[in-house]
Amino acid sequence: MRRISLPLGNAGDGKTAMKRSLLFLTLGLLLWSTFAHARAEEQRNGKEMLQQLCARCHSVGRTGASPNRQAPPFRSFSETKLYDGDFLQRLQDGYSSIHPFMPSFRFTREDAEEVLNYMRSIQVPHKPK
Repeated sequence: MRRISLPLGNAGDGKTAMKRSLLFLTLGLLLWSTFAHARAEEQRNGKEMLQQLCARCHSVGRTGASPNRQAPPFRSFSETKLYDGDFLQRLQDGYSSIHPFMPSFRFTREDAEEVLNYMRSIQVPHKPK
């Protein structure tokens, strides 16, 4: 295995320290940008799935009423549902509801994570009563 080392220069060499700081800052920004892009793509995929499967009854965006008055907008789901450790698994096992007209859906793990991450991203804060 080859080892790559960065020249450290003299401890008192301000230019070397500045270059090293800029290198680490650039690498950090590149990693953050890659992560942010992947996260945005994941959320777009989640939104598209919900639009295809659920938008007939539920509002799946940040605004707008649900077409079916009895179907809550996804942005208003309680944190207890979205952060419940079993919700992701229920999406994979075949999510069903007590509502007789709601179909059952089964997601792959990757799709379930994308749906859940999108739903978390659109939540509106609950107003105290």
